[in-house]
Amino acid sequence: MHLSRKTIVLTMLMCWATSALLAQQRDKNSDCRYTKTSSGYLMVLRESDDVIAAIENLAKMEQLPSGNFTGIGFAKAVTFGFYDFKSKEFDPKTFSKVEMGNLTGSIAWSDGKPSIHIHGVATDDKFKAYGGHILSLVVGTGSMEVYITLNQEKLERKIEQPLNANVLQLPCLK
Repeated sequence: MHLSRKTIVLTMLMCWATSALLAQQRDKNSDCRYTKTSSGYLMVLRESDDVIAAIENLAKMEQLPSGNFTGIGFAKAVTFGFYDFKSKEFDPKTFSKVEMGNLTGSIAWSDGKPSIHIHGVATDDKFKAYGGHILSLVVGTGSMEVYITLNQEKLERKIEQPLNANVLQLPCLK
């Protein structure tokens, strides 16, 4: 079978156009980071996404009153902080290339901005677990799923002494 030059060029152009359309569709799908659910939102974050910033952005964009969240997935890096009550600061420790076996947190507001409080447990390739208060979290190869459940009440956090900690404030029942 002998193909003409024109047939070969047209076939090559069609393959290129199809590849370009598929790549564009993949890019469009990977740009979507969250969707509304019956109880709140589902976020699917991808490699190099900043988890805390993504949750803060969602809270701002959708004006979430408050909520709680859980999550799982791969982390390029997670920094845990253990609170030193004497210095009133977190003592940070970073772990790389881990799997987040659990994320648990809350969304509130402080000074007109989202205030995220997040804890979690990460495991390494030897199945050693590390956990505590999360100061930063970046998605690794793969993805991270975050399930957000909304509260109707807008909740605030305020710095309380003597700990200098950002504490969730509860509205008084009447």
